[in-house]
This record gives sequence, structure tokens and C-alpha cells, in this order.
Amino acid sequence: MSIVKNLNRCAWTGNRQHDIQYHDDEWGVPVHNDNKLFEFLVLDAFQAGLSWTTILKKRENFREAMDGFDASKIANYGEAKISELMQNKGIIRNQLKIKSAITNAILFWEIQQEYGSFDKYIWQFTGGNTLVNSWKTMDQVPVSTKESDAMSKDLKKRGFKFVGTTICYAFMQAAGMVNDHLVDCFRYNEVSR
Repeated sequence: MSIVKNLNRCAWTGNRQHDIQYHDDEWGVPVHNDNKLFEFLVLDAFQAGLSWTTILKKRENFREAMDGFDASKIANYGEAKISELMQNKGIIRNQLKIKSAITNAILFWEIQQEYGSFDKYIWQFTGGNTLVNSWKTMDQVPVSTKESDAMSKDLKKRGFKFVGTTICYAFMQAAGMVNDHLVDCFRYNEVSR
């Protein structure tokens, strides 16, 4: 999809192609596909301490290196695969984050068994609906909320790694559990529908 210029967008996109594309096509759009939800869970964990722009630039490399974010495959990664990933310059080579993706994949599967889908589990934290905010400026957008606090607490209790409340809130934004587009952004009303 080509990027339309001269549209009012959320300021965080800057003039960065990856960020604009992601903002225009995905950010804030409700996601109910388990594989896509797992992708965001993995990418948000890898983002900890880094910029989202860095992750977006490496997203396709991650997708290729990590079997399309297939949780059932990632759950079975062993030392050989970890070593392979640690050598892959196209992704973030952080052993703790790589191992957390494996742990989280196993726990993701357990939640799917318990709830029937990860989607059903994760959306309970917003009552099954997108929480629509009305921010006018970027500095009004929170880094965490009571919903992300609750999500973080429950995921940590289950053994998930890299799921602090700020990471959970970023996940909620990515998965469309919250609409944090500014009210004057062209996507605000589109995503709210």
C-alpha cells in the first residue's frame, strides 16, 4: 500500500516510512487472530528498551527467523535454534528476549487450551471491546493503565516474561484493544468504527 502524503497523523510516526505504514494500516486496528496476537506479544517484548521503529525495520527478519511467529514451532526451539538466532544480524540478538519468546510460546499454547483461544483470554482485559480514548496531544497518551496493569499481573502470574505494564499497554495499542490515535488523526474515526 502506498503512503498518502499530507494526512494528519499521530506525531510519533515522524517521516519514517515503516512507522507511517504501520500507523496507517495496523496500529489500533482490533486484532482477533491468535497468530497475529502472538506476533505482537513477541515484538513488544523485543522492543523493551528500544524504539518501535527499530522493531518495525526488523519485523520481516523476525518473521523469517522465527517461523512466521508460529507459537507451536517457537515453543519447541532448543539450544541449536537459540544459537542460530543469536547469530542472526537481522533481528535483536538478546538471549534473554529470545528465551522469553520460547517460554511465552509455551504459555501462549496453555492459554489457548484453557480459553479456547488467546484472543478470548487477552480481550477480557478490556471487556471484549476497544477502549476509545480522546487524546488531543501525544503527551496525554498514557504508558500504562489499570487494564494494562491487570494484564501484566495475570501474564506474570502465569510465568510470561517481558510483560510489564508498559509493554502490555503497547501491546494493547498494537492489537487495537485501545484506540490511542489522536482525535485529529485521520485514522481516529476509521479505527473507532
